[in-house]
Amino acid sequence: MSFGDPNNPYGQPQGQGQGQQPGYGYPQQAPQGVPPQQGYGYPAAPPVSPYGGGGYPGMAMEMPGGVKAARVMLWILGAFNVLGGIAAIGLSFAVDSELEKSGASSADAEAFGDLGQGILIGAGIVSLIFAVLGMVLAAKFKSGGSGVRIGTIVWAAFAVVFSLFSLPLGIVSLALGVLIIVFVAKSDGSAWFNRNKQQY
Repeated sequence: MSFGDPNNPYGQPQGQGQGQQPGYGYPQQAPQGVPPQQGYGYPAAPPVSPYGGGGYPGMAMEMPGGVKAARVMLWILGAFNVLGGIAAIGLSFAVDSELEKSGASSADAEAFGDLGQGILIGAGIVSLIFAVLGMVLAAKFKSGGSGVRIGTIVWAAFAVVFSLFSLPLGIVSLALGVLIIVFVAKSDGSAWFNRNKQQY
C-alpha cells in the first residue's frame, strides 16, 4: 500500500513526515491576525455584574432595592424635618403672643419668653437645614459616589441621635434612620456607590 498516492483517501496527507501526528482537520494555531479563542471557538463572556449592566463597560447599573428604599426614607425624613422646623418656628411666635396676652410685665418673664422663643426659632432653623441636607443627599443617589454614601450614613446617625431625645414621638424617625444606615452600608449599597470606580 502506498502512502504517497494523492488519490488514496486513506493515505498519509501531503507534507507530513513520518514523525508528525495528523491534525485531524483542525488547525493547531490560529492564523495570524485572529485573536485566540477560548472553549469551542467562542470568545470568553464578559463578567456579569450582580445588579444589571451585564458587566459591559459603560452600561448602566440598576439601583438595588435597598438603596432605593433608603432614598425614599431620606425624602420622608427630610419632609418630617421641614414640618418640624416650621412647627417650631410657628410655636415660638405662639409662645410670644401668649406671653403678651397674659400681661406678664416683669423683666424676668420677658427674658424667659425671649429665651424660649430664641431656642424654638434656633431649633426650627437647624431642623430646616438638616432637612435640606437630607434631600440633597437623596437627590444625589443616582450619580453620587462614596462621599454621598458616607454623608448619608452620617446624616442618618444624627437623625437617630436626635430621635432618641424626642421619644416616643421620634420612634418613626429612629426606625427610618436605622434602616437607612443598614441599607446604605450593605454590600450592594457599597457596590452601587462605588460603581464609577469599577468602570474602566
